[in-house]
Amino acid sequence: MPVWAQILTQVLLTAATVTAVLSGFWFWVVKPWLAERIQDLIDTANEIEPKVTSGVQKGVAESIRQIPQSAWDGATRESTRQFLKFGSNLFENGLSTFLGAAAEEQQANQARSAEKRDR
Repeated sequence: MPVWAQILTQVLLTAATVTAVLSGFWFWVVKPWLAERIQDLIDTANEIEPKVTSGVQKGVAESIRQIPQSAWDGATRESTRQFLKFGSNLFENGLSTFLGAAAEEQQANQARSAEKRDR
């Protein structure tokens, strides 16, 4: 066998052996270890949302319990005042769609008085 054939055979056998060892290490050691770590990450990620939700609910409940009663009274009075103001504005604006806005009527009166002056 010529020398170049022996060298080529040696290189091919070495490449095949290294490839086999690395492939075996990848498939039997690294890949299962990575799959386990990824599954741990997925499980942890799935547990985050319920924990955050329960923590937020607990925090809100504690915050509400810590608010003094006088603050509730002021807040409800203020929100009632705002609601009544909103309702009256809504009622007035709703009627203006049927009856015409006051600004339109005022402009019409000014136009009529200007016409009378011009005559």
